Amino acid sequence: MDRLIAAHKRKMQQALEEFQEQLSTVRTGRASPAILTPIKVDYYGTKLPINQLATISIPEPRLITITPWDKSSLGAIEKAILTSELSLTPSSDGNVIRLALPPLTEERREELVKLVQKMAEDRRVHIRNIRREANEGIDAMEQDQGLSEDEVRRGKAEVQELTDEFIKKIDQALDEKVAEIREI
Repeated sequence: MDRLIAAHKRKMQQALEEFQEQLSTVRTGRASPAILTPIKVDYYGTKLPINQLATISIPEPRLITITPWDKSSLGAIEKAILTSELSLTPSSDGNVIRLALPPLTEERREELVKLVQKMAEDRRVHIRNIRREANEGIDAMEQDQGLSEDEVRRGKAEVQELTDEFIKKIDQALDEKVAEIREI
């Protein structure tokens, strides 16, 4: 039973890490290289992330600069940014691409808050589904291996503690992101 609980704890940890990675791609008032993570550039027939084609830096709080290692990829990177869902217009001097992030409007901030809240709820549901799987596994072990009622109760209580712990971590990450989005 301990192995079953440990396996489901790893699944919950992975779900939390995926959520944190997902949150990092949501734009806030400050520039972050993570907002470019979902963008793939068509480079000689291969879709590559921007960070594999260029150096990304943040010289100012609302400016991202992208310096391609291969100058011939500059146009492809610009095109990928233009066609992305970021709604940003890149400007280039032939060597460096600059992305100026406009300040977020209050309306856009609230849209982003709703988006991250939905992402958090999806992760909470995912964690609860992992809890359900673990509890079903414990029930199956009770049937197959003849676990006592006390062992089953202890195992389910441990799974519930893990679930509460990971949901709390998701809520903390959500609160931090919402504060970051609402920060002016």
